[in-house]
Amino acid sequence: MNPNPRTSHIAAKDHRINEQIRAREVRLIGADRQHIGIVTVQEALRLAREAQLDLVEISPQAEPPVVQIMDFGKFLYEQHKKEREAKKAQKVIEVKEIQLRPKTDPHHRGFKVRDARRWLEEGMKVKVRIRFRGREIAYPHLAREDLDDVAKELADIAIIEQAPNMEGRTMLMVLAPAGKPKKSSGKKEQQGAQDQDSQSDQQAVSS
Repeated sequence: MNPNPRTSHIAAKDHRINEQIRAREVRLIGADRQHIGIVTVQEALRLAREAQLDLVEISPQAEPPVVQIMDFGKFLYEQHKKEREAKKAQKVIEVKEIQLRPKTDPHHRGFKVRDARRWLEEGMKVKVRIRFRGREIAYPHLAREDLDDVAKELADIAIIEQAPNMEGRTMLMVLAPAGKPKKSSGKKEQQGAQDQDSQSDQQAVSS
């Protein structure tokens, strides 16, 4: 049995246990998960007490309701553990955003694209949004060209998750990481340069 008042509060909300079960007859499942059959609720409670466990109503809508003899505290612990593990398994991907104007100055756009590259390399998604002012909205093809250019500049590390489309007075494109970026090793590059220098020296001596 579980005298813990906190557990009893949870049971009242999610499951009926022990004396909270209202049905006169129940379909009983034993602690070993074997079907015992239809018995009175008093008999089911007696068997649960003898096993020093709880009687838990697991299918209240069935006719008669299905109950099981179990350690209810352990059952709740395992349920909470599964929920925590499920939350950990859900990878939360952060989404960043850069905002541009149609035909943004290339120098200014370069800063924005560098930010986007850094975020993508860190595994984030990036929204690239172009905002229209006044009559600029009459020329959406200019914004699309800008977005295409940004996608090309980041094509080595990103894929287009959402193609450019209009959202009110903006045009939006979403980029997602293409995968883990390949990082070149500085030591390997240095060693390669040394090997090339060595080969050049050998050729010079030979000649």
